[in-house]
Amino acid sequence: MRSFHQFDCHGEILAGTLDGGHNSCGLLIVSGGNEIRAGAHAGMAKLAQKLSAEGYPVFRYDRRGIGDSSGINQGFLESSADIHAATQYFRKTCPGITKLVAFGNCDAASALTLFGKGLPVDRFILANPWVIEQTVADNQTATAPPPSAIRSRYWQRIKNPRSIIDLLTGKIDLGKLVKGLKQASQKHENTELSIRIKDGLAGLHKPCRILLANHDTTALAFLAAWNSKIFANIRKMPDITTGTIESASHGFADDTSRKWLENQILEVLKKA
Repeated sequence: MRSFHQFDCHGEILAGTLDGGHNSCGLLIVSGGNEIRAGAHAGMAKLAQKLSAEGYPVFRYDRRGIGDSSGINQGFLESSADIHAATQYFRKTCPGITKLVAFGNCDAASALTLFGKGLPVDRFILANPWVIEQTVADNQTATAPPPSAIRSRYWQRIKNPRSIIDLLTGKIDLGKLVKGLKQASQKHENTELSIRIKDGLAGLHKPCRILLANHDTTALAFLAAWNSKIFANIRKMPDITTGTIESASHGFADDTSRKWLENQILEVLKKA
């Protein structure tokens, strides 16, 4: 029941894949990063196949400049038109759909938050939303992990007896250790992007489920923002709920995380 499609987005041709289903509720998958619609190690293709087998139609696509789609890749911050075009095409192609859920991981979750207001979607599922600002130095783009992520990493190492042995035998660079501890001790500061994410969540006015792999660096950065003062009102919103799993898998790649993600998405689809 898998079919392949092409549709227009501001004069460019986007490629999409539809896994059919008889249910009147459908799932739109928005790809994160620069991943093609199949996802890392075909993770999104397998997810679509699983949900389709449960009766839910699933549509995923390559945004402009990615995979089989034409155009120039301008990143997730310029993907509003792509999301709207994919949503409209999905609904047009599957007129039996009366409810639509949108799912995205990493910066796809952020894009849905930023551009979801007014989108013809009934519910949102946001996994490990990206809130880390990028810095540019010497013509190279880099991302610095937040203090919360650095503290978590050091805590995991401290709990490992092998780390003590490595420290005593000189296998750990003391200079790097001191630098890391200094970074870990810094106070959390909300990024401009995290503030935009906060405003986006406030404006969705739709049920929203946030899923986090709580040892993932991206999720830890989001949690630091989520638990900050400026998100206080967002945390009180009844339409926004969270779910966490003990995992460091950003893409929910291991069997336990993958099954958890599937169940979480199925739960939302059944409620839609």
